[in-house]
Amino acid sequence: MRLNYFYQQMLAFFAVVTIVLIILGFSFLQFARNTAYQNTETQLFGYAEALIDEDLQMDKLENGQVILKNQGVSIFVFDSTDSMIYPSTTEKYISGISDQDLKKLKNGEPISLTQRNTDFFGNQINTAIVYQPFFTQSTGEFYGFIAVSAPISTIEANLKDIRNNLFSAFIFSIVGATIASYLFAKFQVKRINRIRSATHKVAKGDFNVHLENKEMDEFDDLAADFNSMVDSLKSSQEEIEHQEKRRRQFMADAAHEMRTPLTTINGLLEGLEHDMIPENQKQRSIQLMQNETRRLIRLVNENLDYEKIRSNQITLQKQTFDAYEALEMIVEQLKGKARDSDDELILDCPTELEVYADYDRFSQIIVNIIQNAIQFTTNGKISIIGYYGENESIIKIKDSGIGMTAEEIKNIWERYYKADISRKNTKYGESGLGLAIVQQLVNLHGASVEVESLPGEGTTFTLSFPLDLNE
Repeated sequence: MRLNYFYQQMLAFFAVVTIVLIILGFSFLQFARNTAYQNTETQLFGYAEALIDEDLQMDKLENGQVILKNQGVSIFVFDSTDSMIYPSTTEKYISGISDQDLKKLKNGEPISLTQRNTDFFGNQINTAIVYQPFFTQSTGEFYGFIAVSAPISTIEANLKDIRNNLFSAFIFSIVGATIASYLFAKFQVKRINRIRSATHKVAKGDFNVHLENKEMDEFDDLAADFNSMVDSLKSSQEEIEHQEKRRRQFMADAAHEMRTPLTTINGLLEGLEHDMIPENQKQRSIQLMQNETRRLIRLVNENLDYEKIRSNQITLQKQTFDAYEALEMIVEQLKGKARDSDDELILDCPTELEVYADYDRFSQIIVNIIQNAIQFTTNGKISIIGYYGENESIIKIKDSGIGMTAEEIKNIWERYYKADISRKNTKYGESGLGLAIVQQLVNLHGASVEVESLPGEGTTFTLSFPLDLNE
């Protein structure tokens, strides 16, 4: 059987209030009863001590009995043998206390008892009775004891009135507790429903939800966690949409880049098949097909390479090698590409500079950054600068190209991103994966890369490779 949280809260609060009221009621009744009995006993002991102070003179006992009779108080005096000497009677009466109690009286200990008696109508009468010992003034010997009793029916009547009043108060309190528990449960459930409603909105894709947080209790802590979750989901959703946009752009670019060489290759093959290409142009056509084929292979390899790096499917073979020699070879390889853009490659690196890295992946990093510089630099200079830092080898690649804004710098490491869309079809920037691969490889090396750039003033990439301190 399912019980709504509203009723759970209401019943729980109601049960707590009810239990507290019952405990308080019984505790108060018990306290009132004990207090009433103690006050009665104290009063009776006071009467007994007053009579003893008067030397138990018979006329004074009579006067005291007359005065106290209206209060239902009775006075009895017994000698040391437990025989009643007041009031005077022809028959012999004893108090009826036990030998143990009599021994306590002889030792000077007062005693208080509660007795149950039956009146002429068969009604039970509770009587409070106290026994106060007295001794001779001359020798200090035990002379007897005085018994003072009073019915406690009045106390019971008062306690009954208290019980009735408490019961009435209990009924009113239960009604109040019911109303209070209803309001409290409604308030709590309202807060839960607010979170539930917000959760439904998030489930439907609405991430513009924010719960009020007053930092009062666990519900507000939950609201704060919920807001953090929504912010995280919103950021993730934006990132997914951003990446999806990049993916669609990449697919469009890849389709375009593939369609162009495939169309060229297909046309040339048809020309060769139908002998439509002159003999002196056939070799040129074959070279053109080879160039377009290499272009397609490069596009596919870059994507495969990125996925392998991203999923840690490659293993670095790190070693210490001559950085100057590696950079010089890369510059020599890329001179032709730089010349096509009227760019000049300048190597400024000491011959003794060494780098601790995977040689092939180091070369890939440098090549990708230089190709990126060539792509966005025309009729400019690209400097490759190497030097030692503190426990690290530093390579700077600085160009005088178009530069980037702060927003573009933040996005250049993203897959498929291109800072200048107008240059996306250049033959060195087909995929938009070059810098994404650079970042992944730099991270695998435990190295770092920083970018500084201003629009129209060029860009500087600074790579820092830690030295092998174990050598």
